[in-house]
Amino acid sequence: VLICGTGIGISIAINRHADMRGALVHDAFGARLARQHNDANVLVLGGRTTGPEIAKDCANIFLSTPFEGGRHARRVAKLGTPSA
Repeated sequence: VLICGTGIGISIAINRHADMRGALVHDAFGARLARQHNDANVLVLGGRTTGPEIAKDCANIFLSTPFEGGRHARRVAKLGTPSA
């Protein structure tokens, strides 16, 4: 889990690494889809744009949601190292 002011800067920085797939999320729906459809392995939050309760919800959902695979797997494979 990474946090910076808006989350944008750290998202750019983390996604420069081949084995990292960071997703900036603003709500529970985004956190769920980041894992299910994009196999994100780093949750990024904006400290000045996301309230503490929403951040907790996002973290809990992100950490408990598995990658769905299937139709998303081929696209995700093009992004870099698959999750372990």
